[in-house]
Amino acid sequence: MAEQNFVDYVRICCRTGAGGAGSAHFFRDKRNAFGGPDGGDGGRGGHVILKGSRNVWTLLALKYRKHLIAGNGGSGRKSHSSGAYGEDIIVEVPLGTVAKDAETGEVLFEMTKDGETRILVHGGRGGLGNANFKSATNQTPRFAQPGEPGKEEWKILELKVLADVGLVGFPNAGKSTLLSVITAAKPKIANYAFTTLVPNLGIVKYRDARSFVMADIPGIIEKAHEGKGLGHRFLRHIERNATLLFMIPCDSENIKKEYEILLNELKMYNPELLHKSRLLAITKSDLIDDELKEMIQSELPDDLPTVFISSIAGIGLTELKDQLWILMNEKVE
Repeated sequence: MAEQNFVDYVRICCRTGAGGAGSAHFFRDKRNAFGGPDGGDGGRGGHVILKGSRNVWTLLALKYRKHLIAGNGGSGRKSHSSGAYGEDIIVEVPLGTVAKDAETGEVLFEMTKDGETRILVHGGRGGLGNANFKSATNQTPRFAQPGEPGKEEWKILELKVLADVGLVGFPNAGKSTLLSVITAAKPKIANYAFTTLVPNLGIVKYRDARSFVMADIPGIIEKAHEGKGLGHRFLRHIERNATLLFMIPCDSENIKKEYEILLNELKMYNPELLHKSRLLAITKSDLIDDELKEMIQSELPDDLPTVFISSIAGIGLTELKDQLWILMNEKVE
């Protein structure tokens, strides 16, 4: 997916329809010149509605559509006839889309199911016709309610990529290379920081025709939780991954320290991320011998599952997929 076509954040103005006015009509025909009230209710104004779709992968459709305007409700009519509902605006969004209030930042809801619909902003209610106000003491009410006005509110939609495995690491840790080798994805790869600016998804084929989805998350840097290096945009995608694969090159100055920095960034952004199952992959391991591997392993936490891989040389990739599959199954259980 081209970077310019991947949109994971939009700010939109939602304008809902006004409710229709109730009718203050009285029944009349050739036999009855003074019938009772029969004014119908006004129709409600149109809502702005979000619909989850597994066939949509980005918020691109809303990038150039900043205003969503629903229709007004129709007025009530005679013979207790209600006015027509205003036309709703229904927008399909990817699964994993989070709706927020633009002013307060409050999370309203999250779209997680295909075909699920949620009202983002409600339309105005229709007014009651005069038939609703008839009583023993007022047999001929000559008034009806006006419809409620529509609302105009700004909302924020954020997309969190949904995948079984999320790749976590500093820029140039080899995440894109791994994704390109074990999936059919073709991410941009180059030897400079922030080559990946948007998440890339790929399907990893496993044993017995099984598979799982892997997401290449743009590289994290220290203080990413404070927004440095577009940190918030990167980190939110990790929230929807079931298992986290930390990737650190074997030629890093201090592998343990880099792992602790990455873990701390996740903790500072959202402590719940630490509850996800995780695996550490030491990349570029074709550059080191068994003695160095043992030395590196001895410096890492004992409870941290670790695998040495080389995407270019094809070393350790089968073991990596086996380990990930085990962790994903444990997470489900």
